Amino acid sequence: MSEALEQFIENSGSFKRDYELNKINWFQVGGKADLVFKPKSPEELQEFLKLKGDMEVLVLGVGSNIIIRDGGYRGCVIRLGRAFTECTQLSDTEIEVGAANLDLNIALYTAKLGISGLEFLSGIPGTIGGAVKMNAGAYGGEFKDVAVKICGYDFSGNYREYSLAEMNYGYRKSNPERELIYTKVILKGKKGNPEEISKAIKEIQQKREESQPLRTKTGGSTFKNPDGHSAWKLVDEAGCRGLVVGDAIMSEKHCNFMINRGNATASDLENLGNLVRQKVKEKTGVDLVWEIKIIGEKKE
Repeated sequence: MSEALEQFIENSGSFKRDYELNKINWFQVGGKADLVFKPKSPEELQEFLKLKGDMEVLVLGVGSNIIIRDGGYRGCVIRLGRAFTECTQLSDTEIEVGAANLDLNIALYTAKLGISGLEFLSGIPGTIGGAVKMNAGAYGGEFKDVAVKICGYDFSGNYREYSLAEMNYGYRKSNPERELIYTKVILKGKKGNPEEISKAIKEIQQKREESQPLRTKTGGSTFKNPDGHSAWKLVDEAGCRGLVVGDAIMSEKHCNFMINRGNATASDLENLGNLVRQKVKEKTGVDLVWEIKIIGEKKE
């Protein structure tokens, strides 16, 4: 770490050292990060990126679709906070939103404005930044359906803007060359009736409540849906509903969700997911791909 970076960290007041990452992810597992940085402004974020050198960085929203390994993360975890939650209506059908906003809140915000087409965001746990990164989708919609422009900083601190086409979105993925710390996006829907939009959001929320283990230590869908298949059906067919490793379990309610029953380690969760993948492959011949991101180092 350079002297300039060390001084910036000490003077900023926005950094915490040796931070327990189990406090800031939904599974509540994982070791420590060397640094956690919550920038007060886009300018402070940019300055850090220009000074960081070869330090590894990871952007973490609300930690809804991630397993942080028990050995923690050697580098700096960046968490965008209030400074990245501004919302601006640009037209009858377009809005500009900060990447730290919860997906649900943006669905509710656009409902009030009478902008339809973004209701599906209410069914996605996490932040807009995470939705940008993985082309998040649910209930018949995907992020690429509503994105117009993506803005942020590259890992050297240069400001970048990309059109939808430049993101090269696919199923639950974006162009890996567009490695950005997303700070804001422009989204476009269509004119609609606020009451009808709100009703659609309530229906999505009800469906989630009925079908998913929401009030548990979980991380959302574990595996992507393979072409022509539903991941949960493959997991169920392989006899993995309720499968347990350590204190981690495949949900009885929705078997494409893993749950930390209380004292699971990140290794329990990762090993459970890999055991499910093995059993599904043996039973059906299909290779399940993780939708949950696994980062950090295994504990020695």
